[in-house]
Amino acid sequence: MHDQGIRSIRTRLLAVVAVLLGVTLLAGCTIATGGATDSKAEAAPVAEVVQTPTSGAKGVNPVEPVSIRVDGGTLQGVALTNATGKVVQGALSPDGQSFTVTEPLGYGSTYTWTGTAVGSDGKSVPVAGSFTTVDPVTTTSVRTNIADGQVVGIGAPIILQFDGPIADKAAVEKALKVTTNPPTPGAWAWLPDDRGARAHWRPANYWVPGTTVNVDADLYGVDFGGGAYGAGDVSLNFSIGRSQIVKANAPSHRMQVVRDGVTIMDIPVSYGEGNEDRNVTRSGVHVVTEKHEDFLMSNPPYYENVRERWAVRISNNGEFIHANPATVGVQGASNVTNGCINLSLSDAEEYFGTAMYGDPVEVTGTRIDLSAADGDVYDWAIDWPTWLSMSALT
Repeated sequence: MHDQGIRSIRTRLLAVVAVLLGVTLLAGCTIATGGATDSKAEAAPVAEVVQTPTSGAKGVNPVEPVSIRVDGGTLQGVALTNATGKVVQGALSPDGQSFTVTEPLGYGSTYTWTGTAVGSDGKSVPVAGSFTTVDPVTTTSVRTNIADGQVVGIGAPIILQFDGPIADKAAVEKALKVTTNPPTPGAWAWLPDDRGARAHWRPANYWVPGTTVNVDADLYGVDFGGGAYGAGDVSLNFSIGRSQIVKANAPSHRMQVVRDGVTIMDIPVSYGEGNEDRNVTRSGVHVVTEKHEDFLMSNPPYYENVRERWAVRISNNGEFIHANPATVGVQGASNVTNGCINLSLSDAEEYFGTAMYGDPVEVTGTRIDLSAADGDVYDWAIDWPTWLSMSALT
């Protein structure tokens, strides 16, 4: 009986202890849960960095806009460097939220961003990332026929001579701009390739004397097609001088030089004999392109390396206005040359002194017209509607 009472008491005590332990464990769980609810995870930085182009981009055009900006913060120590570590020029905005590259990039290069963005919460975010520019198969260069600052005649075309063919002429022509004062109607035309593509711009009519001309060819970064890109930009400023036109009527055996509407020379000359096509002085508007006080001329089988004086080239087919003492006896009476316009020594020297690049020479009265077969500058031999049709943008 005693033992049973003791066992009963023990049983009740154990039950009470178990209940108390259960309550304690539940309380412990409740405390732990409450602690997790009250604590907060650390907030992410508010600064967000946006790159243009995106990091990892390939084939980026080197003249496309390149920048980096941060939303919710400011940039610090930001720089873009090429593969050799050279820092690219750029400008940080006044509010410090964006950085923009201010110079063209190179072809086929990898560029890397570095720096830090600090958010309005004071937390820093690293600026990192890279991209690669397009790597052309080849680059195409261009040269001009007129020098910067040159004064030219009223018939001078603007010529862009490329050093290779161009598959996408329209893309190139879109990058060409001619600005004139006073405004002058004109157009680009693509002439047949000659050691590369060539684009000519000429006005609808002769230039007005005193006109100033600016040419901008923003070709760097332009896709020429066929894997070629523009090697660089070209800009040019020149002006138009006085009006001087040579009137050269072959049947008259004479030549007039008209300056600003006034005839300043009217001289006897001799034109091409015309017994063969090669000896016909071409009819049409030629343009003065070169001047040589002394020049060795050849026209096989008739002569080779003959020294001629006061030679003014008017076509790349070999036509010059120059002195030829051997024909003085027939100048003004008969046409006996191999296609050039022969003058006396004194008349040739006087004319030479007046001639300027781009002066028009209007030849009339012969049986063959100036054309593409005669060389590089036959622009004025093409009528205006046809010229317009030779643009790549028509």
